[in-house]
Amino acid sequence: MPALPELQELERLIRLGKDHLEVNVMCEVGVRHKRFPVYQLALGNPDPHLPAIGFFGGIHGLERIGTQVLLSYLRGLLSQIVWDKSLQQILQEVRLVFMPLINPGGMWKATRANPSGVDLMRNAPVEAQGKVPFLLGGHRISRHLPWYRGDENAEMEIENQALCKVVQEQLLTRDFSMAIDCHSGFGLVDRIWFPHAHSPHPIPHLADILRLEELFRETHPHHRYVFEPQSRQYKTHGDIWDYLYLRHEELAGAKAPTAASAPSKTFLPLTLEMGSWLWVKKNPRQLFSRHGMFNPTAEHRLHRVLRRHASWFDFLLRASCAHHNWMSTGPQRCRMQEQAVARWYR
Repeated sequence: MPALPELQELERLIRLGKDHLEVNVMCEVGVRHKRFPVYQLALGNPDPHLPAIGFFGGIHGLERIGTQVLLSYLRGLLSQIVWDKSLQQILQEVRLVFMPLINPGGMWKATRANPSGVDLMRNAPVEAQGKVPFLLGGHRISRHLPWYRGDENAEMEIENQALCKVVQEQLLTRDFSMAIDCHSGFGLVDRIWFPHAHSPHPIPHLADILRLEELFRETHPHHRYVFEPQSRQYKTHGDIWDYLYLRHEELAGAKAPTAASAPSKTFLPLTLEMGSWLWVKKNPRQLFSRHGMFNPTAEHRLHRVLRRHASWFDFLLRASCAHHNWMSTGPQRCRMQEQAVARWYR
């Protein structure tokens, strides 16, 4: 197996957590006669009636920091679970799913796309409404250009098929689930994006997103995340989380929430978009490196980023476990939906 530090660390964590983790290889990716496994890890209570949260990273091979923050968080959990009774109790009430390195072939090749030249975040069968930015919004011109969607009649790439299988089996079947997907490369601040990326229209669970943001602000009043729908910045074809959210809505069918009713099933896919422009601003020499454009290169800055997001992940874990205590219903839900529309869409 060729050296890939993130994959080596992931396999060390698998050995470290052998008494707590369930491990599956969802697929293998071939690159130049080499094979890379795509791992799915799970811990906590497997009861399908309990809530679940999924942690995902490494969809873009250049954005190594997304995988690194998840591996750092997972290492902390596996070390803490040995002695922390409160964490042990939480894990009796929730399921955790990890796919920290979805595109190992792209990471090994130091490319945004997978080894076939396909951008996994433009590869799902979802068409954007209206115009999208040229190239950036996804295209089918050539795999040699960035943001290539793949051939029109082809199935999704095997990495995306593995991701969808995990989400549909482990998250969408539950009454409540969340997902957080870790990326870098946009803006000067860290953003929490939510669907849609293909459409400027509000989602039915917008009230839940707003309540989650309020809850995080109340418990972490000095946070610097910006919450917004991705479409507020730009629209794209083929967003995998839009596809999975729409799939969830299809499965919910007639039980989908109205403005005032409580949803029978809830799936909240979120994206952590780490603002790498700030790292470049502080060290402009990073512009001369593809790796430096998407990842902090100074050691102290890397350590700061690895620490910063642990509180956000821990909050999401606890919010998933206790979702009945904060989700709004009735007139309050209706008001929150209206407030969220006014804030993000008008």
